[in-house]
Amino acid sequence: MDSEIQGRAAHSAAIRDKAEAEMKAMGVDEAFVDLLVETFYGRVLAHPELGPVFDARLSGRWPEHMAKMKSFWSSVAFRSGAYGGKPVQAHVGVANLKPDLFPQWLALFSATLDDIAPSPEAKMWFMATAERIARSLTLSLFYNPALDDPRLKA
Repeated sequence: MDSEIQGRAAHSAAIRDKAEAEMKAMGVDEAFVDLLVETFYGRVLAHPELGPVFDARLSGRWPEHMAKMKSFWSSVAFRSGAYGGKPVQAHVGVANLKPDLFPQWLALFSATLDDIAPSPEAKMWFMATAERIARSLTLSLFYNPALDDPRLKA
């Protein structure tokens, strides 16, 4: 049992080391993750459609949300396993959250990366990750398998 635990710990450490090396090669460090989150959510708040949805949900809790988002993106980038939140549950019941807001979120994220990403590779990595997140949240929150019923499409 101890050797199995040690093996898992070594495997996890190797994954973290590889992720850190990949991020470093792209110019990504914790300071960039902080800048990305701060810049992006500043723009979200100023966005005419995204801002009201986010602010209504997070009013009075922005510092906690920012810390959580920094932890999330750091955990994803560096494979640290530090983030333990439940993104789908956090987004369930958000007033005025609609599927068509996700492309706007992605466009704003992309524009933010255009302005601050340390390399084209970093932009590509963060955008691919954000696109997977948006797709996952959209499917989890809005997908209705009944709509795929061929009888409904006839």
